[in-house]
Amino acid sequence: MSLILSIDTSTTVCSVALHRDGAVLACFELFTEKSSSGMLTTLIQNVVHQSGHQLSELDAVAVAKGPGSYTGLRIGVSTAKGLCFALDKPLLAINTLEAMAWQVNGFYPVSYALCPLLDARRMEVYCAVYDSEGRERVLTSAQIIDEQSFADLLAQQTVVFFGNGAAKCRAVLAHQPNAVFPEQVIHPSARTVGQLAALAYREGRFESVADFEPYYLKDFVGTKPKKLVV
Repeated sequence: MSLILSIDTSTTVCSVALHRDGAVLACFELFTEKSSSGMLTTLIQNVVHQSGHQLSELDAVAVAKGPGSYTGLRIGVSTAKGLCFALDKPLLAINTLEAMAWQVNGFYPVSYALCPLLDARRMEVYCAVYDSEGRERVLTSAQIIDEQSFADLLAQQTVVFFGNGAAKCRAVLAHQPNAVFPEQVIHPSARTVGQLAALAYREGRFESVADFEPYYLKDFVGTKPKKLVV
């Protein structure tokens, strides 16, 4: 038996879920800009208490480790680690893209490959490719999208591109007969983070609370400060 609180702040969508043995008891999601920092603790309190539980009853805390928004990942991981320290609970970390693939798995033929994409500015995306059994066929990476992207894979099978970075692929790959683009944007969600976390919990795949860091995938690149003219 496991009662796991899951957090996903990889994008501007902030979500929190509570699962018992992989079955969702409650899930709260906010689709507003910059919601993570201001509302995350409130969502955590609501999802636990409205499920009839207390934070002290948790067996573990899970977090989407990235890739994704630098700021969002820092907020989510810091909050998860803080809860683990305060409650003396283990930490579980789930790849954001893997959890996204879990959302659409079962909605397409088993022969299709699943390619979750997160926007990484300009024509770059964070992406990976999974098969229908959740196995990672193409490792998580940052890719610049052009007409040759995923050419080898598309030559072999149908690929479903989804997530908030899919529009970049659609702009250059929509003509490909093996490229499928769902009409609805698929956002990362704590609902599937919790399902995968239940598997990780049973297998004992815990993280070091003290040392764990978000999976940023690439170094942060900020804008150069403007020179002060006096």
